[in-house]
Amino acid sequence: MQGKVAIITGASSGIGRASALLFANSGATVVAVGRNEKELQTLSQEVEPDKGSVKPHLADVREMSQIDRIVSETIHNHGQIDILVNSAGIIGNGTIENTSIDDWDKMMDINLRSVFILSQKCVPHLIETKRNIVNVSSAAGTRSFPNVLAYCVSKAAIDQLTRCSALELAPKKVRVNAVNPGVVVTNLHKRGGMEDEAYSAFLEHAKTTHPIGRAGKPEEVAELIHFLASDKAGWITGATYEIDGGRGQTCAR
Repeated sequence: MQGKVAIITGASSGIGRASALLFANSGATVVAVGRNEKELQTLSQEVEPDKGSVKPHLADVREMSQIDRIVSETIHNHGQIDILVNSAGIIGNGTIENTSIDDWDKMMDINLRSVFILSQKCVPHLIETKRNIVNVSSAAGTRSFPNVLAYCVSKAAIDQLTRCSALELAPKKVRVNAVNPGVVVTNLHKRGGMEDEAYSAFLEHAKTTHPIGRAGKPEEVAELIHFLASDKAGWITGATYEIDGGRGQTCAR
């Protein structure tokens, strides 16, 4: 990662944050995109001395003008884009019967539309550097779960976006892959409206729904993202990697 420039969205927390710190400590210059300025500034101070760096970039990926600014300022300030990690995402409850149009649109805007647009804007620069994109999908992209309809649909779409764009960009030496985590201990579910007590019960339940016996850690997913973005994964594209403690191998329970 030494000398590479990476844009990582959702860098204020969770998997995005863990990825930004790992990339920076591996020598990359990380444009850390998020909506929590305090957390982004704290992140930038956690990079080890004489490694890479984290450049906080406050932005809402739902806004087209802000997506344009992410790309244009990265090129202006750093001259290149080597890696794009699309980690920004939200989750919310809802079924086919009660999901509102507003909730549906918000889920698709953040989880899918922003990934498509930011990837499209970065592609010309990635073609120049012959580098890659890593999307953060979910076990919900490959498996069906009740009461999170819009989330499941958005992540299934991310998987197909990954595969289609990988096929299209392979002749131009740009790789596109995705990771599909199971339950990971972040603030994703709490931001989606889950109360503390319910979240504790949810994590306890994850011990039985994940064969390996626990929920995952953001740092574990970040390691896989880091590998896929590195030259060690130079012959991997269009892959959607389950990193879920075996969750995808189980039947619903």
